[in-house]
Amino acid sequence: MPIFEYRCNQCHKEFSQLFLNSREVRKVKCRHCSSIDLKKLISSFSIHQTEESRLASFDTTKPRGDDYYEDSRNVGLWAKKRMKEMGVDLGPKMDEIVERGRTGKILEDYDK
Repeated sequence: MPIFEYRCNQCHKEFSQLFLNSREVRKVKCRHCSSIDLKKLISSFSIHQTEESRLASFDTTKPRGDDYYEDSRNVGLWAKKRMKEMGVDLGPKMDEIVERGRTGKILEDYDK
């Protein structure tokens, strides 16, 4: 079930259309003005990476800016990769610590 994006050549508005079957693609009309004079646009996309694939492709030697470390997920990823590079395996306990750090729950331990 693809989603295509279009720009209407009449009213110049953009819209997305979900198609349940290929026959519907030929019948598409502008949802704003009902024109059939449309231009198909190139849609953006993203690729989902697993934690394992992110770790495998992460380079700890590459310099990062301060804004990189403002995202707690990146700090956890860096820590996990460095420990893996150093041969340290803390098992599921480390995953728990990293997740608590990412979500900010680790600070609750220090508020007591």
